[in-house]
Amino acid sequence: MTAPTRWTDLAPHQAWLRNQADRLLSLFEATAIDPHGGFFTLDSQGRPNEDDGFRQLHDTTRMIHCFALAELMGRPGAHVIVGHGLDFLRNFHADDKLGGYAWNARNDGAMAGNKTAYGHAFTLLAASTARLAGHDTDDLLKDVTEVIDTRFWEESAGAVTEEFALDWAPYPEYRGQNCNMHMTEALMAAYEATGDVTYLKKAERIAGLLINIHARAHDWRVVEHFDANWRPDTEYDGDPMFRPAGVTPGHGLEWVRLLVQLYRTSGGSQDWMIEAARGLFARAIADGWDSTGGGLVYTTDFAGKPLVRDRYWWPVCEGIGAAHALRGLDPQAEDWYRRFWDFAATRLIDHENGGWFPQLDDKGCPSQDPFFGKPDLYHALQACLVPLWPVENSVAGNLLRGQ
Repeated sequence: MTAPTRWTDLAPHQAWLRNQADRLLSLFEATAIDPHGGFFTLDSQGRPNEDDGFRQLHDTTRMIHCFALAELMGRPGAHVIVGHGLDFLRNFHADDKLGGYAWNARNDGAMAGNKTAYGHAFTLLAASTARLAGHDTDDLLKDVTEVIDTRFWEESAGAVTEEFALDWAPYPEYRGQNCNMHMTEALMAAYEATGDVTYLKKAERIAGLLINIHARAHDWRVVEHFDANWRPDTEYDGDPMFRPAGVTPGHGLEWVRLLVQLYRTSGGSQDWMIEAARGLFARAIADGWDSTGGGLVYTTDFAGKPLVRDRYWWPVCEGIGAAHALRGLDPQAEDWYRRFWDFAATRLIDHENGGWFPQLDDKGCPSQDPFFGKPDLYHALQACLVPLWPVENSVAGNLLRGQ
């Protein structure tokens, strides 16, 4: 019996992916642009939320990144949207007095929240993707790189610390995986945008610490939380959105795609990355997939027992990218690719209002808290675009090369 044709090799499936990407971009370009600066978040019907005017850094930068991808795809209007976001990033998130980028910013100059490695990772990603799309972001790349290098990077560990107050007062007792995972993606993007191998070397060191050392030691479960000396804190219980207790299977899947890309971008010499990608994928599926209702539970303990059974949209998005990244490397990858998309298409995509439902409860019904309304574009759009090419470059890199 011959192996089934991969969906990603079928022109109709590729067209379906592009159509889904178009629907997402159409929703956000129609309603998310705040004419006074930055971007609105959207409610469950895809309408702008009424709020206090503060814009979060990851929302601003993810919109820049996503519409820079759209610009590379030749989407009319995307260039203007990217410029709109870059203006808000430069003029309101950027702290001209003390340096760095504030998590919350408003168009009257007010800032709030902390200065986080997570937010600076997405600032680096946005500046890199926008540069590949033709925007002059050399000033942003230089500035955010300097901030990361001088404020966040910990040379002894080979990773970034978590956060500071607005005035750079330290929060010394916590180190986190999540911000470092996204920093790895951003560093690879900056390498593509500039050719500076320093970015790539930092990405390799982060992956080595978090995956080759810590995830390997925990049976390929990604350790999320650490103390100031980078010792795992398996009892940590923090923010349910960005720092949930336990293990997050979706992050294991996200690392799969990043490791395959990093392996190939680095020249294919570090075989542990492919070993780790396979191990992470198998572990995340075994622990996280709900065999009864489908989808991935949000968190588990370190024995694989579910802690939060709600199914969120973004782990399924990352499962799609992971399964595609493992094509040719894992015989079960194609089956899981189809299974993830079947679940997304029937349970997570909001065919009435556009966008995706952010989460389902343990009975499979749309729910809220900690996520509300329509999630930002980042995870869902990349789930649609990553499978269009082999995972050898970023989506932006593939678009730029015309692959």
